[in-house]
Amino acid sequence: MWFLFPGPESFAMSSLGYLWLFRALDMSDEIDIERVYSETKTTRIMRDKIKLIGISFTFDIDFLEIFKFLEHNNYAFKASERKESDPLIFAGGPVITSNPEPYKKIFDFMIIGDGETTNIEVTKICKKLQDKQKKEILKELAKIDGVYVPSENQQSVKKVTNKLSECIYTPIISDKAFFPDTFILEVERGCANRCGFCIASYINLPIRFVEYEKIIETINLGLKHTNKIALLGAQITAHPKFKEVCKYVENLIDNGKQIDMSVSSLRVDSFVPEIVNVLVKAGQKNLTLAIEAGSERLRKVINKNLTEEQIFKAIEVAINCGLSGMKFYGMLGLPTETQADIEEIVNLSKRIKAKYKGFSISFGFSTFVPKANTPFQWFGREDEKFLNEKANYLKKELHKLGIQINISSPKWDYYQALLSRGDEDLTDYLIMVYKLGGKSGAFKKAAKELEINTDYYALENYSYDKKFAWDFIEMKPGKEFLIQESKRLIAQ
Repeated sequence: MWFLFPGPESFAMSSLGYLWLFRALDMSDEIDIERVYSETKTTRIMRDKIKLIGISFTFDIDFLEIFKFLEHNNYAFKASERKESDPLIFAGGPVITSNPEPYKKIFDFMIIGDGETTNIEVTKICKKLQDKQKKEILKELAKIDGVYVPSENQQSVKKVTNKLSECIYTPIISDKAFFPDTFILEVERGCANRCGFCIASYINLPIRFVEYEKIIETINLGLKHTNKIALLGAQITAHPKFKEVCKYVENLIDNGKQIDMSVSSLRVDSFVPEIVNVLVKAGQKNLTLAIEAGSERLRKVINKNLTEEQIFKAIEVAINCGLSGMKFYGMLGLPTETQADIEEIVNLSKRIKAKYKGFSISFGFSTFVPKANTPFQWFGREDEKFLNEKANYLKKELHKLGIQINISSPKWDYYQALLSRGDEDLTDYLIMVYKLGGKSGAFKKAAKELEINTDYYALENYSYDKKFAWDFIEMKPGKEFLIQESKRLIAQ
């Protein structure tokens, strides 16, 4: 079996999910598995020995690297065009769980939800039935919860949600990794905040926590091999014993252990001295706070109930704990956003600069991408022209204040939205985009040649009674809840 990460090896070596799923399969005596990446040219296992290829699909644009890999190894892009002697090819990950439909003609089957147990079940069946016809194997796979087999015309597929019975960690520590020599461990999964746009929150509900004792045990395991550890989770500081975890690490540092510890990001209510102090002791120079929007009104619309008073309090804690700066993360083009909301980002920055002289702040912005299976899946993006105007206004005004700002490309975010709300009609389009070189011009040219209205997927607002291509996925809290939540948020 080959297990593909559709990106460079350095990214794969810092991808906790990819490495952990590889570890689980690699521990089986019945599977000879090899990690492969988008730049892999030669492999340990010969192509004609491969019976199964698994693919970790994390970002929408990864399809370009997946096609590159298939082409390099002489596999047809569409499952129906591959030979009976070719391996079964499957994918899983956030992109697939959220909306697998643009890829239903590409993969033989897909994993919906958490993959830890499903991947094991799938490979066991494939091993047991390896001498049977593909259609017989796929018929059996379709009986497993969380396995979507497009050729079987399933009426519904249940998303699998695993309990966090163990602490997932980096099984390979590498100096080649994007985060070199870093031991990453998962403290919790999911987020109870449920921001209206956030796919990471909704596809990982309910929020689950790893037991405190298992976290400590895993930290100790990592520290035997490196002094760099990273705690991962969408809402990491919501862990009921997060302060105790920090205290444990602080005691180790106070007793002479050199530890570099980082966290993905902090919630505003976790900017308390006992947490921030430990992170500073453990080498953190800057911390990131996701404020999402400049005005309190817009923060309420997205379910980010964060006041300016809380932001100021977080800055004060950061300063008192010895930090010299903070990064804020925000989003442009959110539903109901006005110019006044954009101006409020600048006004907030002015107030911070006036009150906390010498304290450095910077901003990172992406533009709103409607994601399937979230309350904001009904809302299209703003036109690129307006987003660029907002971006240029912010760059100009924040530059005057001496504030560094990074904004993602509205053009590429547009194509991300297209894929996020896409359906099976996009398959030939995606293939043509790849064959035309995969740059932004290729997306435009392919749409023109195939007469695909990409604005329909990316920009259009949909009615609440619209039937989505991905509605067959059984996912809690369910579509009716998403509709009610969407209406509640947008009314604010």
